[in-house]
Amino acid sequence: MSFVLGEYLISGRRASEIAASVESGVGSGALAPGALLPPMRELAAALGVNPNTVAAAYRTLRERGVIETDGRRGSRIRSRPATAPRDVRRVPVPEGVRDVAQGNPDLALLPPLDGALAAAARRYAEAPTLYGQDPVVPDLARLARAGFEADGVPAGALAVTSGALDGIERVLAAHLRAGDAVAVEDPGWGSVLDLAPALGLRVVPVAVDDEGPVPESVARALEAGARALVVTARAQNPTGAAVSAARAAGLRALLAGRPEVLLIEDDHGHGIVDLPLCPLGGVTRHWALIRSTAKAYGPDLRLAVLTGDAVTMDRVRGRQRLGPGWVSRLLQYAVVDLWTSGAVDRAAVARSYGLRRDGLVAALAERGVRAHGRSGMNVWVPVADETAAVTRLLAAGWAVRPGAGYRVQAGPGVRITVSGLDPAEVGGLADAVAAAVRPEAQGRFD
Repeated sequence: MSFVLGEYLISGRRASEIAASVESGVGSGALAPGALLPPMRELAAALGVNPNTVAAAYRTLRERGVIETDGRRGSRIRSRPATAPRDVRRVPVPEGVRDVAQGNPDLALLPPLDGALAAAARRYAEAPTLYGQDPVVPDLARLARAGFEADGVPAGALAVTSGALDGIERVLAAHLRAGDAVAVEDPGWGSVLDLAPALGLRVVPVAVDDEGPVPESVARALEAGARALVVTARAQNPTGAAVSAARAAGLRALLAGRPEVLLIEDDHGHGIVDLPLCPLGGVTRHWALIRSTAKAYGPDLRLAVLTGDAVTMDRVRGRQRLGPGWVSRLLQYAVVDLWTSGAVDRAAVARSYGLRRDGLVAALAERGVRAHGRSGMNVWVPVADETAAVTRLLAAGWAVRPGAGYRVQAGPGVRITVSGLDPAEVGGLADAVAAAVRPEAQGRFD
């Protein structure tokens, strides 16, 4: 038996078969984003199965990030299913157009990895990695702890994951379950906005300004039931926001009254920014701060160091043992060499990105265009119409990222990555942006 939804037949007798049928329809495009699924009893009657079977199928689909349920409004295909993440929906860059949309670091500022990898190979030859060893190389742990301590991060256990997003996913999974709500910056990193629903979590957007998450918006999100809060410490993507000392104090005071909230801080900007870290961790019972090597040392160096409370880190490491086991100690040895050899002049890197970023923000201000970019390699420009702005800029020879991939409720905007920009190009790009957008006077991004 089957059920016709639009022109698509949902079929199956078991919960797994029904879920697979819906997922196939989404994957083929036959079930469009936003399509309303039939009530469970109606679908059960059409398929000749128990309503509990359909309920189990819908639960599986929610956990896989395929559908979302909104109480009496029913279940719908997500507007962006987990099989279609935001970062694969890029605007094609025609030949001859300057690409300031890609979000990659400046290759000229990344260190060569041959020496570090050779050093790692030599260490491995002296002491090959075998099963049962500590998943975190002692030298890496020592250096990471020293760095965290210097930045005022509370002492905590350590873990190593395959990049920042892997760390965020593992921490969320350590405490939350499908149906829980998580407060996420809006606009914010598109991968986190996709990850949460893919884990079956409900995203509660939090407004952001140049100093980070707005406390009043965070308070509303927590009052609405958010069990976790994800904060970008510095170089926020896409706005360039950085948590200031005053904002950190306000957020810490707010979180002190919510000790049950899981706090995750993403410090992926470590190594490319010169603003101090203003950590929030330690106020709530469960917390984690994640520090990735990708932006300063190269995206293919898939490694991030986490610290946090003992329970969270124990859960992360315990679950990791049942999957990959550990992040390659060869990569960990390479990072130790990079950190100890001074392969990256962090101050020089921060100055280089700052020269281009601040130069573009100032040039746009001179042309009456409000832009944001307090740290990192991105500039966020609020616009009245994203499609029109992106199209006009393409015609003018510039490819930018539409803001739709970074926002939930926040107003429209475009993201410009300055890492590939020559300082001499700043004026021309500012002229093109000014001609393509209307000035916005808002101080927040919502």
